[in-house]
Amino acid sequence: MDTINVDYSTQIPNNVNLASDRTVLRALEGWHANYLAWWRDMGPEGFQDAKVYLRTAVSVDPQGWAKFGYVKMPDYRWGILLAPQEEGRKVNFGQHLGESAFQDVPGEYRAMLRRLIVIQGDTEPASVEQQRHLGKTAPSLYDLRNLFQVNVEEGRHLWAMVYLLHKYFGRDGREEAEELLRRRSGNAETPRMLGAFNEETPDWLSFFMFTFFTDRDGKMQLESLAQSGFDPLSRTCRFMLTEEAHHMFVGETGVGRTIQRTCEAMKAAGIEDPHDVARVRALGVIDLPLIQKKLNMHYPLTLDLFGAEISTNSANYYNAGLKGRFQETKIEDDHRLTSATYPVLKFIGGKIVKEDVPALTALNMRLRDDYTEDCAKGVERWNRIIDKEGVKFRLELPHVAFNRQIGEFRDINATPKGVLMSDAEWAKVREDYLPSREDLAFLDTLMKAEFEPGRFAGWIAPPKVGIDNKTGDFEYVQIAA
Repeated sequence: MDTINVDYSTQIPNNVNLASDRTVLRALEGWHANYLAWWRDMGPEGFQDAKVYLRTAVSVDPQGWAKFGYVKMPDYRWGILLAPQEEGRKVNFGQHLGESAFQDVPGEYRAMLRRLIVIQGDTEPASVEQQRHLGKTAPSLYDLRNLFQVNVEEGRHLWAMVYLLHKYFGRDGREEAEELLRRRSGNAETPRMLGAFNEETPDWLSFFMFTFFTDRDGKMQLESLAQSGFDPLSRTCRFMLTEEAHHMFVGETGVGRTIQRTCEAMKAAGIEDPHDVARVRALGVIDLPLIQKKLNMHYPLTLDLFGAEISTNSANYYNAGLKGRFQETKIEDDHRLTSATYPVLKFIGGKIVKEDVPALTALNMRLRDDYTEDCAKGVERWNRIIDKEGVKFRLELPHVAFNRQIGEFRDINATPKGVLMSDAEWAKVREDYLPSREDLAFLDTLMKAEFEPGRFAGWIAPPKVGIDNKTGDFEYVQIAA
């Protein structure tokens, strides 16, 4: 299929010729009503009638794929967009290496493939649910609009996965699609499938850390799925990556602007010691040690999303040609990995040691290492902001054994430097490394809404450039009276 522009002739915008597939179209139209009910129930609270300056996908052409305009979020044109099909595309890894890419679901891989799609799909509405209360404390209309842009695009990513379930998995797929709307983030009875998506997002620093760290995990997972030999999944994820980039931009620049404002306030007040927390907080900004604590919390939480370091499931996905490595085609090896090894950190005999293991079972670890490398680059960009302001402080990613709940290090205590501790020792120093109740209470005092166009809360700096090159006082969100 070489269709690029989006068909708006049906209720569901798409570029998959949905109008000619009446069975799937009718099923999705029924699901659409349930989706809108979910959105109104669990989407951004208090802003369903606001007009938001959002971008909407109108094409999958990289040179002009989106348009901007005001829209109420329940009226947003969610849809199904797949990157253009590559003629003659092959499976690029695993035991089907070199064979034609799958256009239909291989029967022997049906359960595995459905699970991959469901897990990815479950993360999309979960983050909307986690962030539904943040609008009430937005530090500016610019930030409020960015929150809502992230939300509606997560909603569209859900649509992308649901289309695959309806199109390729029959009754099982329809039932899974309904379950995606039934689960709720943090609900004890029907929680979301992955732990990080059941955590609260109580403040805007948490939101920025989430979009920097957790959406970056999304990037890594989508990139791996974009390598899939199942061509519809690959094409879906390739387009999703286009939108995911903005989510990470929101996180990185949000934290960066918070750091910028803190450093500026410290300089203006003549405070040289960033650890003089009381004096810094008295300025109404977020101290750098607290930003480090938030980093310490969100980074390991996201590492857990990669699963266990040693995984037969990841090996099976790879062998089947369903999920590859990050940028698989750029890696110079045999793309089968039957005799290759990969170094993995393990906890053996009371010590953290590195051990070479079969590369096929270490695919989670490799993807996690790629993720860590990508995160480190962003953290260095934050450090350059601090350096430029002349403040003596450095943000750092904690050791991979720090505060883990899944994998090799789930049952140990380690400092951000990787020093092992007993339970008693850890209890004494925990609040040196992770946010305390006092820290969270302080953050809560800063979370006050600023809805006047062009104005920003005192704890965050304005952006250098507006969205769609709009002026600083542009009214990104027109809040209903």
